[in-house]
Amino acid sequence: MPSRTGRIHRIAGPLVVATGIPSPMMYEVVYVGEEGLIGEVISVRGERAYIQVYEETTGLTVGERVEATGELLSAELGPGLIGTIYDGLQRPEVEIAKAVNDIFIKRGVRVNSLNRSTKWVFAADQRVRVGDKVEPGDTIGLVQETPIVTHKIMIPPGVSGTLTWRAGDGEYSVEDVVAVVESGDKKHEVKLYHRWPVRIPRPYKEKLPPSEPLTTGIRVIDLMFPIAKGGKAAVPGGFGTGKTVLLQSLAKWSYADIAIFVGCGERGNEMADALKSFLELHDVRRNRPMMERSIFIANTSNMPVAARETSVLLGVTLAEYFRDMGYDVLLVADSTSRWAEAMREISGRMEEMPGEEGFPAYLASRLAEFYERAGRVVALGRPERTGSVTIFGAVSPPGGDFSEPVVRNTLRYVQALYALDYDLATRRHFPAINWLMSYSLYVDYVKEYLDERSAGRWHETRNMFVKILQREAELLDIVRLVGPEALPEEDKLTLEVARMIREGFLQQYAYDPNDAFSPLEKGFLIMEAIRRFHEVALSLIKSNVPLFKIRELKSPYMVYKLKLYAPHEVEKVYNDYVQTLEVEVKKLTGG
Repeated sequence: MPSRTGRIHRIAGPLVVATGIPSPMMYEVVYVGEEGLIGEVISVRGERAYIQVYEETTGLTVGERVEATGELLSAELGPGLIGTIYDGLQRPEVEIAKAVNDIFIKRGVRVNSLNRSTKWVFAADQRVRVGDKVEPGDTIGLVQETPIVTHKIMIPPGVSGTLTWRAGDGEYSVEDVVAVVESGDKKHEVKLYHRWPVRIPRPYKEKLPPSEPLTTGIRVIDLMFPIAKGGKAAVPGGFGTGKTVLLQSLAKWSYADIAIFVGCGERGNEMADALKSFLELHDVRRNRPMMERSIFIANTSNMPVAARETSVLLGVTLAEYFRDMGYDVLLVADSTSRWAEAMREISGRMEEMPGEEGFPAYLASRLAEFYERAGRVVALGRPERTGSVTIFGAVSPPGGDFSEPVVRNTLRYVQALYALDYDLATRRHFPAINWLMSYSLYVDYVKEYLDERSAGRWHETRNMFVKILQREAELLDIVRLVGPEALPEEDKLTLEVARMIREGFLQQYAYDPNDAFSPLEKGFLIMEAIRRFHEVALSLIKSNVPLFKIRELKSPYMVYKLKLYAPHEVEKVYNDYVQTLEVEVKKLTGG
């Protein structure tokens, strides 16, 4: 293919305008300047190509060479992804550090995303044999990437025909050919890896309804505002509301098979803290190191702003790849506001007509393209597999203003909102998810599953909790005016039970070894304990027992401590609580 080169015409920060490139394509990858900085064509106006450069452009001069590659920005997908720390361009940061012998990423460095020298043990899948017809997604072999992740080697999308040759069991690098597929006079060599454009969603056979919840270990999410596998949620919150700790907890403890943590323009120390904790933690289900199921994409605030877009697109592309293997994948993006700010800067440099608050008019469509890649699907190929991509997108509105454009546009495309409240954070109530502002549209989808796990009690008890918390908010306005003693006994009980729900159930300590992760069974028992106390106390009040006597009982304080016990201890403590409550009620009523 003849060289397609042009020259730099103008430089405006991360935006470079080039002329002379023959027939430039939208989203074509180009190399800019003598150092070959990676960029992408984002607009073509006449003879000028507008290039978004993903590396620092300081020092570039007008007239330098721009080389078009004819390729789209793509991710390398194959064994070696798990446990790796990438930048927004899928360059492995550890390998870069070795290559440049520096703690900083230097401009123009090109390192393979997947290590070419590592040998992987390939085991042929005997369900597919030489001579069989194969289609995209068919599994032809397995690689045990980590002790808890089996990497399926699949026929890449767009390839079909007859399997005419396959390698035997053995050790191969990602560049080695392990199969040959022929269709007519076309021959395709299948390697352990393939490339896929990050802006194009990967194909699937069928999209499924979100009928099964994704257990996160956070009670306010799992049991009040559940997220389904394949769901999409927004986590808006101002500075200091615990957004980063919440997102790290989601990635650490959720029952996802694969966790992908995308740091999109956040502070470097936050990414360093997340990495440090992931290297030390073990998966609660498998008792294996957390990094054996995790991928990090680190694009911090001091890196070029344009690369924030590639970091979220790379993250969701990797998520779709593992989804196609039949895994449930959790993608955490912290935060999409930084991506939107990068879009605003690039749009301003291109002198486009600004939308609200200076954001580009296409802000909503870009957010939609990202969130719509979530979902639970039947993957292409054989054997049949079901996988999911669940997305949690953090939003960092200035001053915690939820009316700003990024929050409002995000809410158009997500089905769950976890609104972080600064007032709750200042009261040291974490996670600071406001139960009056938050919602989940997945409640009805997962009702059958959770009711089955809780002997039919979950939905009824959840609705009771919601009503009590809403009633508490109404009563607090009255209390501020006339004081709590002016309330009827039943309303006083509502305030008491609401406090029990808040402090004994919703509040959760992310750094407590027994409370950081709360299985569904533990949460169900805490809910049942509160429900039982409410029913008993209400019947006592109707029997003219004053609330101050009920407060003197020992059993209510046992409810507050339930969350501090290890999961295997909670059932015994709950049974002790039930017995204590029964004994105390008999003494109180003289029964």
